[in-house]
Amino acid sequence: MMEPSGNPESHSSFDAPGSYLELSIDEAPGGEGVVVTDPIERHQFELSTPGPVAPEPADPAAFTFPADAAVQFRTDRLDLQTVVSVCVRDEAGQMLGQTDHFATESFPDGTYGIELFAPVKTYVRVDGPVTIRSNDARTTLSFDETVDVLVGARSHHKRPAATITTPDDPHSIMRAVSLLGSALKTTTPERSYPTLRGHPPLVERGERFSAPPAMAAPETGVTLELPPTHRHVYVAAPLAYYLGATVVEGETPRLRTENGFTYELDGPAGYERTVERVLKQTFFLDCVTRTEGYYQVDLHERRAVEGHVDLDFADLYDRSLAEQVEAYLGVPYDDVAEHVPEWKLTTHVTPTPSNVELLPFVANDLAIVRTPRAKPTASSATQAASVGEFLRSTPRVTDGGFVRSASQTSPLPDRTYVQPEKTDSLEQAWVGQGTPIGASKASLQAYHNRLYRSPTEGEISITVVCNDPKMAAERDDVESVYGSREKLPFDVRVAYELTREELRDALATDVDFFHYIGHIDDYGFHCSDGTLDASTLSDVGMDAFLLNACRSYEQGMHLVDAGAIAGVVTLDDVVNSSAVDVGSMLARLLNGGFPIRSALELVRGENAAGDNYIVLGDGGLSVAQSSGVYANMCRIEQTSEGFDVEYNIYPSSYVGMGGLVKPMLPEINKHYLGSGAVDVFSLSTEELNSFLELENIPVLVEGKLRWSDAFDTDSLR
Repeated sequence: MMEPSGNPESHSSFDAPGSYLELSIDEAPGGEGVVVTDPIERHQFELSTPGPVAPEPADPAAFTFPADAAVQFRTDRLDLQTVVSVCVRDEAGQMLGQTDHFATESFPDGTYGIELFAPVKTYVRVDGPVTIRSNDARTTLSFDETVDVLVGARSHHKRPAATITTPDDPHSIMRAVSLLGSALKTTTPERSYPTLRGHPPLVERGERFSAPPAMAAPETGVTLELPPTHRHVYVAAPLAYYLGATVVEGETPRLRTENGFTYELDGPAGYERTVERVLKQTFFLDCVTRTEGYYQVDLHERRAVEGHVDLDFADLYDRSLAEQVEAYLGVPYDDVAEHVPEWKLTTHVTPTPSNVELLPFVANDLAIVRTPRAKPTASSATQAASVGEFLRSTPRVTDGGFVRSASQTSPLPDRTYVQPEKTDSLEQAWVGQGTPIGASKASLQAYHNRLYRSPTEGEISITVVCNDPKMAAERDDVESVYGSREKLPFDVRVAYELTREELRDALATDVDFFHYIGHIDDYGFHCSDGTLDASTLSDVGMDAFLLNACRSYEQGMHLVDAGAIAGVVTLDDVVNSSAVDVGSMLARLLNGGFPIRSALELVRGENAAGDNYIVLGDGGLSVAQSSGVYANMCRIEQTSEGFDVEYNIYPSSYVGMGGLVKPMLPEINKHYLGSGAVDVFSLSTEELNSFLELENIPVLVEGKLRWSDAFDTDSLR
């Protein structure tokens, strides 16, 4: 349904491949081709051949761009299992052309480097004529005869290169934030691509400031002058990282450049909103300017703003970062605001010294930072307004709608709740004390668990545990959903009515996702022979989980503390029938490649019971890869002439802000920035049916979330 067409590399400034990535390229099942596997991000991509091949290890340095692994074999054709965008370069690395869906391009005898924008970054190097053909199902690379073919690949996984230690005072934290930009792989506008923004160095608290001697901020000529408060520094951290800016003390917040240019950051909208606008504006205009660089694509957003801003993008591309920022901020924000893509994430950060250690992860997400003003409230007030109302109005026991609570009279959990202000980002996260309503609960431990995720060989593994036979309906639903994608191998195991020891073993087993159906109370998971408290576990094996039981928040936090990366839990009692709906819907979205946080947001929009669920940890994690690079969905409205289709993209931790997408629609030859609602397309009935046949995605029709494989346009007539 979607062609990923972003995430390139820069010729002049990139990191060497890391030995820890352990990416592999192996012989495909049956020997006809190779499979590229990223065992950390759990992604794979197959290149098929007409007959058996014998791949042998090759030098990854043979490619223009960095690769982690490479093989060589002989064939006259490569068949890609999906349609992908293909970029063709000559031996010197100059771009010769880019092909997309429904396209055929031929290149004469020569030496070519071919980039495949696939779920795993893949390169092909070949000597000889090349023909590239794409239809609605797959892309084929053909050579005139059997030739030597080099295939290389690189993981998208990013890991910090070093750690900074800082005391708690704002001046020291300014020094630490000034070094976040040391991870940028380039200071050109290409850093707006997610693969050219390396993970910022870690920050930890200590008595004295220290950083590796070789670590230095890039010389971008941009400085942020800020009052020495935790709030001012925290809000500016992602901007400082993206601009490679030095942060120093100043009486009033402002941005200045080495050329004498200044821009006040405490404008009419207030400090936090002004910093947000500067980050969005500089990032967005970098995305437009980079079309003059290594990937000269036809960008929708450039078409939209080029006639309304007084900027010469060709001239800007070759200027310094400071000069680019000066030009960008000379444009009124309102002139570009409607074209800035929906932002992936707003993170609400309590400006306390302890939260400094989360700043590298907030910056890595390029999140908008808000600092909450209100203190956490007593549980009774917020819960009654935001959580308990739905459940308290529901009978404790109904026909088939019993509550998943071990006790029908147990008091509400004694928690402190917070309700962050709503923003226009796709997702919200909370960093600080208290249980958030309407946002995920970020955790430093979860981010660390993600960084040091161990490589896992084999199929994507999912364990489903149903510890109450009365909840078999959800078990049956999710068992049929997980692993239903033909081209992606899954290993799904289902267990029933486990004992405490059996559940302990299941929780310790290395799996990608753990789905629990049953009862949980203040004492832990209910098993056939008693209760297992997750606080007694020192280590767990799952990357992510869903605890679809009443009041599973505390047990879920224990799982994150013991090694999990992310999970979905409940805040209060849940009615079984609603839990079945939520569990089944989440299973299908996660199976389709949606990040956990985005999946729950979609569920909340569909089911009122979804407000009782919350994401813990790193909500940008995806359990499975999507068919393209991004998970996507569309909203469909019938018109007098056909249908209006709004196409929506959901970035993940794997691919963040700045990638490109190109919807596979007739006569659509331009690319879009991939985040949120990219555009609305007017389609005929035939065009819509053909579009929905390409990939099974969620579609929102008449306020109801459906799936494209079960949606019939005739039902709207």
